[in-house]
Amino acid sequence: MSDLKQKQKIIGIDLGTTNSVVAVLEGSNPNVIPNSDGSRFTPSYIGFLKSGESIVGQIAKRQAVVNPENTFYSVKRFIGSNFNEVKDETMLVSYQAYESENGKVKIKCPILGKDLSPEEISALVLKKLAEDAERYLKKTIKDAVITVPAYFNDSQRQATKDAGTIAGLNVVRILNEPTAAALAYGLNKKKNEIILVFDLGGGTYDTSLLEVGEDLFEVLATSGDTHLGGDNFDQIIATFLIEDFKKSYNVDLSTEKQALQRIIEAAEKAKIELSSVLSTRINIPFIYIDSQIPRHIDIEYTRAQFEEQSRHLIQRCKDPLIRVLADAKLTTSDIDEIILVGGSTRIPSVRQLLLELMKKPLNESVNPDEVVALGAAVQAGIVAGEITDLILLDVTPLSLGLETLGGVMAPLIRRNTSIPVVVHENFSTASNNQTSVEIHVLQGERPLAKDNKSLGLFRLEGIPLAPRGIPQIKVTFNLDVNGILSVSAKDEQSGIEQSIVIENASILDRNEIERILKEAETNLDKDKIKIFF
Repeated sequence: MSDLKQKQKIIGIDLGTTNSVVAVLEGSNPNVIPNSDGSRFTPSYIGFLKSGESIVGQIAKRQAVVNPENTFYSVKRFIGSNFNEVKDETMLVSYQAYESENGKVKIKCPILGKDLSPEEISALVLKKLAEDAERYLKKTIKDAVITVPAYFNDSQRQATKDAGTIAGLNVVRILNEPTAAALAYGLNKKKNEIILVFDLGGGTYDTSLLEVGEDLFEVLATSGDTHLGGDNFDQIIATFLIEDFKKSYNVDLSTEKQALQRIIEAAEKAKIELSSVLSTRINIPFIYIDSQIPRHIDIEYTRAQFEEQSRHLIQRCKDPLIRVLADAKLTTSDIDEIILVGGSTRIPSVRQLLLELMKKPLNESVNPDEVVALGAAVQAGIVAGEITDLILLDVTPLSLGLETLGGVMAPLIRRNTSIPVVVHENFSTASNNQTSVEIHVLQGERPLAKDNKSLGLFRLEGIPLAPRGIPQIKVTFNLDVNGILSVSAKDEQSGIEQSIVIENASILDRNEIERILKEAETNLDKDKIKIFF
């Protein structure tokens, strides 16, 4: 890339579960950057070939059926998560994801003979997007704004940032997807509006209420479900096909990797078709050979069947909508516009839910597949100083606190608090002459510590001897603009202090990230060949 000009430009990336998009601010407008195939989006598929080469995007998606165990997709669902949090989702893919020794998610890559983290796989998508941007802009790209679901917790945000680091990017901001959509929609708007952003993507669901105006974008409240998305709707159809086939031939296709991948692709195609027609024919020839007799799937599937079977998923969309209105202390009559984000908002029953619940028409002025990346490019312009007259006030999606006596969570930062924010609170010892305290940092809304997400643990040592309740331990929570937390604890009498940046909540420790970066540097020339050929 020596022929590229060295002037820096910050790009905006929507790292999606199904598809990813990169955009940049050109002049005063954000624009989507086409990839090397000329497409405006890149499938979030990563494949490995027998040669060990990696392929990304449409080319990886095309060979998924013949290479299902070495082709990875929907990885965003696993990033920064413990295995027990996503165990059900690991059953929906044709590759093997398992629980590592530290309880995180690892993905088997048989063709490489090693296991990969979700961050490493996601980094390949990010790297491809950055190189497409370099090709388009004829500039070296080092800095990026990357979007995440608003309801991503601290560990998922840190893991996304780690993926960017592995890809060779300096992640200048982690931005909530609904907020990004609002930035793109509200840019150059002259009047104040209350907007509801309804974001149903491939693997995650967010809904946010924002007040947007000429120079201020303020997030009022956010809610969502990081285990709900288009993949779940695909699985409804896939499960129906598998069960119907098993009933007919007593064969479970869910254990056949190639057959499962073909069913997943057919299910996604049927879901898309049912957004515009009332029934579709699902035809998968030669799905199984039974005693040398070929078996096929050939079935008529209706929108009515799909809506009945996915009714519980629609209900899961409803609850966060009600919650976000309550948190913002607003009613449906206060909302001026409803902005749709994500391909799954094209599902008719999803739109019907919004129309019935919100009692107003849906705004069709933005492209649901591109608006998040465009908003990320706007944020990139703000960070770079290209946009100077716009203020963004975002919020944290979940409460942050500490475990206290009796296993109770004491919240220090409540959900929907504007960020960045710094909060101080004094605690004390639980026993006489206690010389150390354990600080257990939590995220969630449950009253008991064990029911919330554990983000990290550290110990403050050297507290002077004193009766219980006498020492004053000042705990500080610092939540930055990326929604990433650092915590410190200080004994006021002795001045002893200990702190932690919540890094170990991510799957990768700092040493592992360094190892991956060095490995990438060693193989730089070889990897360039893989990318361009």
